[in-house]
Amino acid sequence: MNRLALILVAAAAVLAAASSSLFVVQRGQVGAVYAMGKIERVEGQPGLYFKWPSPLENVVLLDQRVLSLRSAQPDTFATRGKDNVVVSWFVKWRVADARQFLRSFGDSETSADDRLGTAMRAGLSSILGTMDLRAALAAQGSELPRRLRAQVGAALRASGIEVVDAGLTQLDYSADATEATYRRMAAARNLVADQTRAQGQATADKIRAEADKQRQVLLAQAYRKAQTLKGEGDAEAAQIYAQAFGKDPEFAAFYRSLEAYRASFDKRSDVMVLDPSSAFFRYLRSPDGKAPGPDLHKR
Repeated sequence: MNRLALILVAAAAVLAAASSSLFVVQRGQVGAVYAMGKIERVEGQPGLYFKWPSPLENVVLLDQRVLSLRSAQPDTFATRGKDNVVVSWFVKWRVADARQFLRSFGDSETSADDRLGTAMRAGLSSILGTMDLRAALAAQGSELPRRLRAQVGAALRASGIEVVDAGLTQLDYSADATEATYRRMAAARNLVADQTRAQGQATADKIRAEADKQRQVLLAQAYRKAQTLKGEGDAEAAQIYAQAFGKDPEFAAFYRSLEAYRASFDKRSDVMVLDPSSAFFRYLRSPDGKAPGPDLHKR
């Protein structure tokens, strides 16, 4: 009975040693065998492999597939013009060199993620610090991700990490940048409005000046024409008067006296101080305009 137990214990020990001496590398994995803290070899092809039992040799299996990391929350960065922008980012990476990865991070993907996050934030701060706000918004789709991949990839290459892709899921104004942008836009629009109003006022003044000039020219031409017509009319009237009066000079004298009376006695308040024997009143003294006889004076 004791012999059977001894055999069973020996068999179990052999099986345990055999199981600890074998390891399987799955597709998408890499196995690193190390002893005394030193990496002995790396197995990158899928299959069954042998190693010395622990603690003589140990194995670490690393995932070599492409892994993704995203920013837990948006980060804020300053542009060259000191405008703050809010950025959310992502990075895709894989273990390219198992030896370097293990030396840098051990078997901890969390440590690798922390290092990647730090490198991404440092890269974004460096790149956005060389751009103004307009350039950053324009470059978020192509140039900025390209520069970010190159910079972060170069920073982590020595750690055994290959950066497959990196980019932005959000790049937007921060609250203070949005308000400042609105103020600048309002100021720019107000400046354009003021310039437009000034140009409109200048055009209006020019039109008014031209209209006033044309008005003065037209009034001068009209006045000149009116004076010419008036002069022609006066000349024609004088000619008609002369012809009419030439036929009957006595009637002409009588007509002119009536016109003088009408102009002189137009209002009740008009007062004239004249000698009653003045020639002005001759047609008032006598219908024929002659001096009255002695009998008229007596009456």
